[in-house]
Amino acid sequence: MTSRGVAVVTGASSGIGKACAQRLAADGYDVVLAARRTERVEALAAEIGGRAVTCDVTKADDVAALAEAAGPQVTLLVNNAGGALGLEPVAEADLDAWRAMYETNVIGTVAVTKALLPALRAGRGTVVMITSVAALVAYEGGAGYCGAKAAEAFVADTLRLELNGEPVRVCDIAPGMVRSDEFSLVRFDGDQARADAVYAGVEEPLTQEDIAECVSWVAGLPHHVNIDKLTVRPLAQAAAHKVHRTS
Repeated sequence: MTSRGVAVVTGASSGIGKACAQRLAADGYDVVLAARRTERVEALAAEIGGRAVTCDVTKADDVAALAEAAGPQVTLLVNNAGGALGLEPVAEADLDAWRAMYETNVIGTVAVTKALLPALRAGRGTVVMITSVAALVAYEGGAGYCGAKAAEAFVADTLRLELNGEPVRVCDIAPGMVRSDEFSLVRFDGDQARADAVYAGVEEPLTQEDIAECVSWVAGLPHHVNIDKLTVRPLAQAAAHKVHRTS
C-alpha cells in the first residue's frame, strides 16, 4: 500500500495506542510509536513495520527526540498517552496521582502537540486527542480524571480555534467504557479483581480496536471534513452513570 504519510501515536505500547498503531500501519501510514516502555514499543514496531521511540511525554528531552524522529512532515498525530489513577473521593484525594494525571493527559499532550505542530502544518496534518466521556460529566471518585480529561478536551477546542484557516484538523474522540489491555488495571494499581469489576455483567464493552477504527475513519475522511468531537460508547452504556449489567 502506498504510504499515507507519517502517523505519530503516543502511549503506543498497550491499549488504545497499541491498537491505533496496528490499525494505522495496516492503513498504510509510516507509524512512529512513542511510549515509555522501550521493550514493548520496539517489539510492536518490529511487528507492524513501524519506528519506535522511547518517550515519556512529561519529559522535554523525550518529546524533542520524538519530534526529531517524526521528521519535517507529519500527517497524523494521535495523542493517546495518559490514563486514570485511583477512584478516591475529593476528601481523600491522592494529590500525587492528580499531578501525574494532569502531567500526562494535559501537559504531555500539549508538549507533544506543540513540538509537532510545525511538521503537522507542513504535512497538512490531523491532530486526534483521545479524551474520554469523563470530560463530559462528573462522577463520584472521578474528580481528578474528569478534570484532566476536561482540560485536554478544552485544549483540543482551543487549538481548533487557533488553527482556523490553516491546513490542520483537530478532533476529540471521547470513548466511554473500553475494556482495553491495562486502563483499569493501572487505575487500580494492579488490582485485577477491582479492574474486572468495572466490566462485570456488561455485554460487549468497547474494545481498543473499536477506538482505533474511529481514529482510522476520522483520519481517512477528505481533508476538508473535520470531526470536531466524537463520543463513542458501547450499546450497554447510555451515559457515564447508566450502564446495563446482566448480573
